Amino acid sequence: MKHILVAGASGLVGNAVLRAYAGAKDFKVTALSRRCPQLHGAGFLELDLMDAQACDEALTRLGDVTHLVYAALYEKDDLAAGWIAEDQIARNDIMLRHLFEPLSRAARGLEHVCLLQGTKAYGAHVRRIPVPAREDRDELKSQANFYWNQEDYLRRKQTDARWELTIIRPQIVFGDAVGAAMNPIAAIGLYAALLKDEGEPLHYPGSGADMAFEAADAKLVGRVIRWSGEVGQGRGQSFNVTNGDVFVWRQVWPAIADALGMKVGDERPQLLAQVLPPRSDVWDKVRHRHNLIAPALMAFAGKSLAYADLLMHRPETAHGLPALVSTIRLRHAGFAEVMDSEDMFRACIARMQAQRLLPRR
Repeated sequence: MKHILVAGASGLVGNAVLRAYAGAKDFKVTALSRRCPQLHGAGFLELDLMDAQACDEALTRLGDVTHLVYAALYEKDDLAAGWIAEDQIARNDIMLRHLFEPLSRAARGLEHVCLLQGTKAYGAHVRRIPVPAREDRDELKSQANFYWNQEDYLRRKQTDARWELTIIRPQIVFGDAVGAAMNPIAAIGLYAALLKDEGEPLHYPGSGADMAFEAADAKLVGRVIRWSGEVGQGRGQSFNVTNGDVFVWRQVWPAIADALGMKVGDERPQLLAQVLPPRSDVWDKVRHRHNLIAPALMAFAGKSLAYADLLMHRPETAHGLPALVSTIRLRHAGFAEVMDSEDMFRACIARMQAQRLLPRR
């Protein structure tokens, strides 16, 4: 039996990987994170990857691990500034080392490592990127980035090792994990619930030009990661991952409003990270009235409010959006699944409603 260790299991991508393996009879799955996520049948290992001693003690006992999915991530409160901050780069670097050093000593049968990156590999946060950005051609290696620290470390460890490495670079990830660092669905859902409580329609809070974005449904990313560890052509490469289409916020807003049971309102540019936290008491009343199991506002949103603000206001300040990537390599390798992004928004919202995280439609 294969044993899959998913680090960062409480995040959007990590939790989607747990879902991708749910019910698989030939796989043992262990979720690793500081807080217990939705496990989907997996076992749970509570671990802080900054605690070297705890990592050494816990991971040396996991000698049967055959697959590692590394989706753990540390983000600073100021998301955009953190993406180029030396201390954030160093912390993400050491987190991987604290995990992989003891695990690689113990797990002699390790077959595959999947490392999560993203389109910041192409410098989308600091420059105008080539469109579409392609793997192994358009990376911005001259820009300090914890991606490069982690990747270089793993490639050094891979020397004379039998395991193979796959790097996954999804575009903007949307899903329904609670408290994930960057989940726009949680931010939009909270914003909508507070507007609806006032009898208001779903006003559009963004600004800027109508720019095209690419999305990656978290569940689809989870299936890509599972595929990469089980199929030969999925190993040893870097893959961009998107739904396969593009979307524009203003044009998808009616579908989002409909999924939330609301009408489309006016354009009212505002920063959710500023206007929502002071209304946490109103959210408490909403979740009590609707019998929700969702936590308090900031525990629910994580850093997603600031992330949604970056996405909806970013066209005014970004370095030459749109930042679009090619997924031809993934398709040629054999993973052909796609998703309509409008359907993705509807499905993510519906799952959060069904889980009593958002008021029902």
